[in-house]
Amino acid sequence: QVQLVESGGGLVQAGGSLTLACAASGDTLSTYAVGWFRQAPGKEREFVASINWSGTNTYYPDSMKGRFTISRDNAKNSVLLQMNSLTSEDTAVYSCAADVGGFAGKHYSAYDYWGQGTQVTVFS
Repeated sequence: QVQLVESGGGLVQAGGSLTLACAASGDTLSTYAVGWFRQAPGKEREFVASINWSGTNTYYPDSMKGRFTISRDNAKNSVLLQMNSLTSEDTAVYSCAADVGGFAGKHYSAYDYWGQGTQVTVFS
């Protein structure tokens, strides 16, 4: 089974950018769909972005279209999440997840494997 580790979180000023990475071990990540989700304190887990197994299809909620970009780095067995124009509303723990089915669903229940998450804090 695949193991996932997120990296790239940290402190960033409002308006800035961060790139998160989801690195896989134990299996080839390009055979899975991958999703990013986030959860802020006191809030439900929220869909951020997803990419299908081949990388041909990506999905975002309307609030993140144009600001966030998900992509694959198959050479590094990873999926990246580029986040631009960050606001305090983007502060959360960001987690990546892998779906054996490969279809890049928008609900967390579609995913089989999860990383531990990385904290993103946006300050003004």
